[in-house]
Amino acid sequence: MTLDLSVDTAAPKAATPPGRYLFGPIADFLMLGGAAFLILPILFLVPRAYEGPLAATMVIVAYAVNYPHFAHSYQIFYRNFGRKLRGEGYDRSLQLRYGFAGIVVPVVMALFFAYGAATSNTRLLGFAANAMFFFVGWHYVKQGYGMLMVDAVLKRKFFDERDKKVLLVNSYAVWILAWLQTNTAVTQGQYYGLQFYTFAAPSWIADIALVAAVASTAATLLMLANRWRKNGGVLPYNGIVAYVASLYLWILIARINPLWLLVVPALHSLQYLAVVWRYQTNVERDVSDAAQDPEPRILSVLGPRYRLRLLGFIVGGAALGYLGFWLVPSALTALVPYDKQVLGSSLFFFIVLIFINVHHYFLDNVMWRRGNPEVSKYLFR
Repeated sequence: MTLDLSVDTAAPKAATPPGRYLFGPIADFLMLGGAAFLILPILFLVPRAYEGPLAATMVIVAYAVNYPHFAHSYQIFYRNFGRKLRGEGYDRSLQLRYGFAGIVVPVVMALFFAYGAATSNTRLLGFAANAMFFFVGWHYVKQGYGMLMVDAVLKRKFFDERDKKVLLVNSYAVWILAWLQTNTAVTQGQYYGLQFYTFAAPSWIADIALVAAVASTAATLLMLANRWRKNGGVLPYNGIVAYVASLYLWILIARINPLWLLVVPALHSLQYLAVVWRYQTNVERDVSDAAQDPEPRILSVLGPRYRLRLLGFIVGGAALGYLGFWLVPSALTALVPYDKQVLGSSLFFFIVLIFINVHHYFLDNVMWRRGNPEVSKYLFR
């Protein structure tokens, strides 16, 4: 799961937006990561008597935001998929990436899960859970980096190639440290009724990772201070908030509070939705009849046609998410026989959740990368 919006921020000509925000200063701050800094302190003040209801509420909120977040990536990726495979408007490298992420990856994963379920190989299926946690951390930090790049373009406060390398190295260092922290000893856990295992990372590797993360964080702070001076005392602050929240609050200290683990996925998804909704708004505005009133006339209360189409995209994402995360696994559980005593009663929920999370990483790694003509055309307008 990777969101890499690293457009060429060293070239001001790449940024031609009429505005300087995705939605506005306050909305961008809250959606890109600022809400995390407001919510986390409050969670430590929640009395234990209210932890249960709050946890249940946050699970609902997280899934309500998470479902469209995953579904929107499918809506965008597979739109005009045939044209992307043929390379019409896409270079050869991007064409091959679309084919690999859109066809090869889901087929390989489907075969993997089919074999694991058919042979009741719980150990093999458990590896998939560990792989998902690996990719989730990678995706989170790359998305935080991507949000910083987006805000830098919108604010015309660009980072040069050396700056971006510092930011990326720090992203990976923090991610590796966080991942190793969960693998300091062999432990057994359960995910939707199936067991998975962490491994015992040598303590010296964890120590090296800690030193690398501290050093790269210090280098990043120095780089930002230098960039602040070069920019006349201004930085893309909402992007920096997104970067800091993604790396440190959502990955490195995610386990600081049990309730925080429930909140983080919703905040991460909200960050993603900020970009996707702005992107899709510009897509809909590009249609020739975008400014016309919709038909029938009663729908005109919703505004011009592009707003109605955007609403349809959002509602479609919610429906697709519900279909993928609930209806499909529920139907498979009812229709496909398997050994429930060995694999548990939630096998298909386990498979679908891991499948979508891992596939989402591969989809985003193609859609939002530098050189994708759709990103440069619609995201920064």
